[in-house]
Amino acid sequence: MRRHELSEHEWKVAEPYTLGRLSRGRDNRLFVNAVLYRVRTGVSWRDLPERFGPWNTVSRRFRRWAQAGVWEALFQAVQEPDYAWVVVDSTTVKAHKAAAGRKKACP
Repeated sequence: MRRHELSEHEWKVAEPYTLGRLSRGRDNRLFVNAVLYRVRTGVSWRDLPERFGPWNTVSRRFRRWAQAGVWEALFQAVQEPDYAWVVVDSTTVKAHKAAAGRKKACP
């Protein structure tokens, strides 16, 4: 497994949300790895390594998946909610004196 590619566990989670059939020569895992490589490295479509296939094919397929809502469904499926950041500890919340609604004392 290369640095920017999906592990076996990650692919098993993501695979049901991908389109296409392998029998038609569409390797969904290779395509998703190509998109992840582009996102993680910041290269342009034209600079994708040749192992991912023709850059134009990958680019057009990415656009079709985006229009079909595949990326949104895949994102919703693979994210794990992290509720730790939602918890607020009241001992750390401080308010200014003026927040209590007390009127100013007259001199």
